[in-house]
Amino acid sequence: MMKKSMILYVLLAFTICGFSQQTGNLRVEPMFWWAGMKNPNLQLMVHGENIADTKVDLNYPGVALTSVTRVENPNYLFIDLKIAPEAKPGSFTISFLSKKKTVASYLYELKAREPSSALRQGFNPSDVIYLITPDRFANGNPDNDAMPGMKELPNRADKDGRHGGDLRGIINSLDYLHDLGFTAVWLNPVLENNMTRTSYHGYSTTDFYRVDSRYGTNDEYRELNDELDKRGMKLIMDMIFNHCGSEHWWMDDMPMPDWINNYPEHKITSHRRTVNQDPHASEIDKREMSDGWFVPTMPDLNQKNPFMANYLIQNSIWWIEYVGLEGIRQDTWPYPDKDMMADWTKRVLEEYPNFNIVGEEWSLNPAITSYWQLGKHNADGYQCYLPSLMDFPLQHAVSSGLSTEEGWNDGLIQLYEMLANDFLYPDAENLVVFPDNHDMSRFYTQVGEDADLLKLGLAYFLTTRGIPQIFYGTEVLMSNPGTDDHGIIRSDFPGGWPGDAVNAFTGKGLSADQQDLQNYLKTIQNWRKGQNVIHTGKMKHFVPQDGVYVYFRYNDKDAVMVVLNKNLESKNLVTERFAEMMKGYQSGTDIISSNQITNLKSFSVPARSAMIIQLKK
Repeated sequence: MMKKSMILYVLLAFTICGFSQQTGNLRVEPMFWWAGMKNPNLQLMVHGENIADTKVDLNYPGVALTSVTRVENPNYLFIDLKIAPEAKPGSFTISFLSKKKTVASYLYELKAREPSSALRQGFNPSDVIYLITPDRFANGNPDNDAMPGMKELPNRADKDGRHGGDLRGIINSLDYLHDLGFTAVWLNPVLENNMTRTSYHGYSTTDFYRVDSRYGTNDEYRELNDELDKRGMKLIMDMIFNHCGSEHWWMDDMPMPDWINNYPEHKITSHRRTVNQDPHASEIDKREMSDGWFVPTMPDLNQKNPFMANYLIQNSIWWIEYVGLEGIRQDTWPYPDKDMMADWTKRVLEEYPNFNIVGEEWSLNPAITSYWQLGKHNADGYQCYLPSLMDFPLQHAVSSGLSTEEGWNDGLIQLYEMLANDFLYPDAENLVVFPDNHDMSRFYTQVGEDADLLKLGLAYFLTTRGIPQIFYGTEVLMSNPGTDDHGIIRSDFPGGWPGDAVNAFTGKGLSADQQDLQNYLKTIQNWRKGQNVIHTGKMKHFVPQDGVYVYFRYNDKDAVMVVLNKNLESKNLVTERFAEMMKGYQSGTDIISSNQITNLKSFSVPARSAMIIQLKK
């Protein structure tokens, strides 16, 4: 007779993972797969008491059992299958035999793929991405704030506690985001983080195949993507290959001794990420960076272990196919084994050629960042297949350039000089550009709580080369004055909870400045949607002079002139210096103010403001 805990486990498996049949206390991951994948190989990780003592048997047309690997822990088996192109969607039983008797079985399903899944279009420069920390955005279902089996209970008064935001709250808010002109949503991790404390951020995964029940269910995650699709919007999943949470289920029963680096006496990483590029780096320095734990509650996964590497790669492909993702943001890019990361990106792009992946390499040096991008010819011969990176160098240049006085090396020249480094990148147009994110002070705080400077920065990020990303709450001047505490930076979005005095979704209680910024973003972003000249056009910029920076986005048909005036007074801009870009154009419209410019030879640029001028012949 099953124990009560076993019954609960099986019911949970049926509900969340779509299990069709399960006999015995087995965990099989991935729990189902798809017929018709380009890569025919599939490796199942099976966990169950003394499962290694059994013999594996299955019989299904087009599915071949190629190998069964037993490892140091007898509670694991790794089963390798080859799925032929002619294999049909359907289910088959995997039997586990002892003395010729079935002691456990699992009904495995090959699902049918969506017809267009392999050709899914990833996020690209036509998009503007809205970054959300789910726990802090909107509580659409208060009933899931505390869930059975989840260790950390809700406490909205605790800046580091769980506040109750969830997938339902995001689904309910999609019209708001669509109206503002956003075309893609990136969520900080939503997978289970069943940690004792400080689990809201999502970066301590305890189950790689399950959405945290305080956010919702796997089905709701798919529903979110479906609702985004209806609005022509895209979903980007935040993934972490470098580490898991210290309370992950396998930490009590790991498959093999080298599953986790530096276990059980963990060592913290040196964080010296440049060892990946340094031609003089010692081997011990490389190990101390890549094999060290990020923090004591985040065990470092050993991607050199081929079973771990395959587990992570298949998990990412499973989520792409299951949810219908259009992109992945990969956390802590330079920390895992870099050869495995190259293999991962290659395998994902082989399966989904139009997909996009952006990596987090938090370096202010573009020579370091560019090392990882697809197409880069590196001196050490290393080749990665990562299409996109977060452009931290440009973010820092903009923040500093807007916050410092104009000088030979300071001010707007910092934007110009950083962009001049684009020759280092194989594809600078595919970088993700951003004023801030969940790990740094909000941009409004970075520029001294100056709404005009914030607007200048936003106008720049929305019109420069690359793919813009905006952090939730930027549109209503969310800030973190006097602290860089992450719990404050990731404060609750106003209006996301019943009873909030201020509601950004409806406009209730917003100040005039907050409403003005919402309209500012809405104007630029909705204009940007239809502008191929911004999405795919070239860029030419001119050395800033007297606190004014001018650049153009252009193609064979159109041209847009962007003017950033950082001065405290208006400037009369004489355009003779820009003649090479303005030849043939007679007038223009500033899309921010809707003002017509009939004389392009000179015109006034208001103080501390941007003009985005659609030129006309």
